[in-house]
Amino acid sequence: MKEIDAVIDSEPTEQRIIDLAELRNRNLMAFKELQSFNDAGKWLNRHPLLTQHSVRYKYMQMLEKDPGAFLEEFTNTANNVSRYASFLNNSKRPDEQHEKDRKNLKKHQERESIMKEILDEFKSQKP
Repeated sequence: MKEIDAVIDSEPTEQRIIDLAELRNRNLMAFKELQSFNDAGKWLNRHPLLTQHSVRYKYMQMLEKDPGAFLEEFTNTANNVSRYASFLNNSKRPDEQHEKDRKNLKKHQERESIMKEILDEFKSQKP
């Protein structure tokens, strides 16, 4: 960034200014990602480097290409949440299994919240 800044000071061009602005935006997004991970232990998955490797990106692509498959996956995830919640309420299951059920419930609840957020964004884009 310092290199681009020095070049802009001496020979400003439209493309160099655009490059500087884009670099600044990427740096700010990266900082927000790192700050979120530091504060909450979770990525925001907004930076381009993270979005292509995230579950959120996978679901967004699925919604765009095959909405039926996305809705089926959403239904399956919601069913998994209710299934693992009921497993936790079952006192006949062993304690080791309850620990696995808690982890699975948390995983599916996170996926469900991501999918709900994507659906809300999709609904707000449509007129």
